[in-house]
Amino acid sequence: MKVLLTAPYENERALAELELLFEEVIYKPWKPHGRAYSANELSDLLQQTGADALISEHDEISTDVLMKNPNLAFVGICRGTPSNIDLTTATELGIPVFNTPARNAQAVAEMFIANVISVLRHTISGKEWLEGKNWGEGAHTSYLNFKGNELAGKKVGMVGFGAVGQFIARMLVNFPSEIYYFDPYYTDPNPDFKKVELIELFSTCDVVAIHLPVTPETTGMIDNKYLSLLKEDAIFVNTARASVVNRDDLLTIIEEGKVRGVVLDVFYNEPPDEIDYKMILNKRVLATPHIAGATHEVEDHHAFIMNNNLREFFHNGNKEIKQLVNKSVLNKN
Repeated sequence: MKVLLTAPYENERALAELELLFEEVIYKPWKPHGRAYSANELSDLLQQTGADALISEHDEISTDVLMKNPNLAFVGICRGTPSNIDLTTATELGIPVFNTPARNAQAVAEMFIANVISVLRHTISGKEWLEGKNWGEGAHTSYLNFKGNELAGKKVGMVGFGAVGQFIARMLVNFPSEIYYFDPYYTDPNPDFKKVELIELFSTCDVVAIHLPVTPETTGMIDNKYLSLLKEDAIFVNTARASVVNRDDLLTIIEEGKVRGVVLDVFYNEPPDEIDYKMILNKRVLATPHIAGATHEVEDHHAFIMNNNLREFFHNGNKEIKQLVNKSVLNKN
């Protein structure tokens, strides 16, 4: 089988592993190209290389791409959510699609903790105060003005308890922090993690973190009904997807100062529009430009996860692996 690889596989061991799994691997990563391949560019590349399968990251795998290449043995998407492929068409054509859930869980978890602590300890405002040369003769001025709180002992609530939420929980339990979570599709076996309804989570937790995928059910799900329950000293965090939170309602609680702080890594428009910037520039908000999952190690993780997917499915005959996104495709083969 000839595999076209456009996802970054900069880890030499991971690339060598993949080359052992298949007859030929044609490595044409999108990064030197400067951007993800468009649908037309990807179609041309598949035709030029005569590839039998594709491993991608961000490229546009549209209906047209799939219809022009209906005999692909599989498509691998090196992302947690395979949102760049027409999954319905792939399934109709009998093309298995694999993803790499949890590839960035460690990265997101570390940045989550770093940014929450930054809010609790007034790191940003303290840095601005120091850069403004405000340190006068009073030796205890900064000590008194920027005295913060510890994360230890805080109640942290996860809205959605998938890979990222679980990674964060396993780290926080050692601070120690109390872990609460809402997830109608999953119950964690760890008795230290308390499963609760959203109303209890929002009204009692010191930190509330969003870890929801975008679906018809979750879009706009977190609105004033829940945001209005947040405690005045609570911290609200969204490193998942902006659209699962009602933007107007979130902006209201920020501008009216109804919470201690907000940590945002995702926005309703990227690049942000004027309303997004109202949140980004607010002093209560610690905003980062969608980089929570941006580490060099994430690319290593996705490569090894994808290799394991393909080894299990094609070499070990394991058709039940959870990383097969469109399991109904098995009924077509």
